[in-house]
Amino acid sequence: MQAPVLVDVDGTARRPWITWFTDCATNAITGVAVTPVHPSRESVLSALRSAVLREDPYGPFGGLPEKVRVDRGKDFLSRTVTAAFGLLDVTVEDLPAYTPHLKGTVEGLNRAVESMFLAALPGYARQPRPGKRASRPKDEVLLGVEDFTGRLLAWTSWWNTEHHPAPLRGKTPLEAWQDDPTPLRDVPAADLWTFTLEDAGTRTLTTRGVRFRKRDYVSAWMTGQAGIPVRVRFMPHHEHRIEVYHAATGRYLGPADLADRAAEEQASAVRRARAARTRRLRKDLQASQRERYAAVNRPGAPRRLGALTTAQAETELAQATGTGLADLALPDLILPAAPPGRLAHPALSRPPDRARPACSRPVRTCPRRLARTSRRPC
Repeated sequence: MQAPVLVDVDGTARRPWITWFTDCATNAITGVAVTPVHPSRESVLSALRSAVLREDPYGPFGGLPEKVRVDRGKDFLSRTVTAAFGLLDVTVEDLPAYTPHLKGTVEGLNRAVESMFLAALPGYARQPRPGKRASRPKDEVLLGVEDFTGRLLAWTSWWNTEHHPAPLRGKTPLEAWQDDPTPLRDVPAADLWTFTLEDAGTRTLTTRGVRFRKRDYVSAWMTGQAGIPVRVRFMPHHEHRIEVYHAATGRYLGPADLADRAAEEQASAVRRARAARTRRLRKDLQASQRERYAAVNRPGAPRRLGALTTAQAETELAQATGTGLADLALPDLILPAAPPGRLAHPALSRPPDRARPACSRPVRTCPRRLARTSRRPC
């Protein structure tokens, strides 16, 4: 769910997303993950790991479930997530569209967290405000992502240990969990980490490290290991590190970090340049969509409105120079030289003095199409 609360993400007010797993029998929140922006399969895998592990700080709720219900979300049905569920021997039930009653446990949790917790936080986006236009006060101090996540995890602990949901008849989710005699299936943390990584196929370890997505990844353990086949696994969108396994035995070799990684100052400069280019393109798109034509009351050709001065036209054309592929072509392109004389040229492969004899067979007319004729080779 997208939390209706604005939080401070690197100086920008954004609404974070919450991904969590709940136990249908006890109403317990078994796993949770928070993303400052749009969620992805990485947030689903992170919440899945916290939902399965029962060691600190995730326990005592956890273990492999028998079935997981999802609501047709493309993140839950992605190839990586479905492969992880398949390796863990968990059945995935894709619910039909517009059937929230089939997952009433998590739908009730989404409503409860807003009314019991999110509505009291600063930056709540749905609170009534005076005036015709609902706007946030300029002096309102928003929570940071770290503070918001800490408060959400504290509320999750309160929900599991102190709250008494009505379906449990006076019990807390923790008490209902402890009274349930169903045996649990645990997975070691190392194996669970491997199962919830995306597989990128096999590579060959070279003296430059592992080549992945046109970039090199290196590590100290690669010394003297050049030439062995390896298998690459990675966490989606975590491009700074990959996990390397032996391709034949499946043995874990170790992590590998991105070589020649740009400094944080340089990466920040790139992000600022991308944001400026995005704003400029968005402004140009809005300007192109504001085309206006003169109103007419008699038949006539449409007349476009919007006059430009010569200086304005020259400035805009100068800014647009170099954006086309023809303008980006190299001006000093050198044509290939003629082939040397010792090579056979296609046009000179047959001696010019030997003329091909004409075919003596008559031209045959196709019986189905009279317009076509065919000539058999001599």
